Amino acid sequence: MTYAANSTSRIARGGKAIYGAPLGILMLEARFPRIQGDMGNGTTWPFPVLYRVVSGASPEKVVLKGAAGLLPDFIDAARDLVRLGAEAITTNCGFLSLFQKEIAAAVGVPVATSSLMQVPWVQATLPPGKRVGLVTVSGSTLTPAHLEGAGVPLDTPVVGTEHGKEFFRVLIKAEKEDMDIAQAERDVVEAGKELVAKNPDVGAIVLECTNMPPYAAALQAEVGLPVYDIYSMITWFHAGLRPRVFA
Repeated sequence: MTYAANSTSRIARGGKAIYGAPLGILMLEARFPRIQGDMGNGTTWPFPVLYRVVSGASPEKVVLKGAAGLLPDFIDAARDLVRLGAEAITTNCGFLSLFQKEIAAAVGVPVATSSLMQVPWVQATLPPGKRVGLVTVSGSTLTPAHLEGAGVPLDTPVVGTEHGKEFFRVLIKAEKEDMDIAQAERDVVEAGKELVAKNPDVGAIVLECTNMPPYAAALQAEVGLPVYDIYSMITWFHAGLRPRVFA
């Protein structure tokens, strides 16, 4: 909510249903635990957000099946968030970079569908001879189209967690609703270690999956490289929506 320039008039500007939460998040439909640090846990964020679950958009459909047929549902949900008061839209799956252009064109507000969109920015910070590497929930289904949608070079090294013991089978395969957090962390850390071991020119890591921020610190401590994730991207994204007011 904003006020007129003349503070003595105290006229509140309307036009929204909800105020004070300018960021809208499109959520996949899932039942796994969303621990603090997960994008779908409201306490993760240092600012209020608006959520909208996209019915039928399961992690398996989005990650393993290319989100086939789901674009209209994501656009409708994004428009609902804008009607509620969202001034920008993001999503809780990096694989939705496939829909970046379409959602942005449909809603008329800034859209950041994927953590992968950070790659060009992070690459610009690295010294010559170093490049960004990706840890994803599913390396076997992260296609060139996903990378192109986020502006990621197609030769970017990628390692997935699908061969781990917990993270992939809980989040993507939905084999159970409970999750061993320590084992999930090991899956992410081992994927990052494999990425660096196979690609010694990796100078920074971007985590594709929006459920990985709880494990970013452990991975950074293990490999000794900068690690970026959806939390780093969305806190930056939100900073433009509500710049800090300096006295």
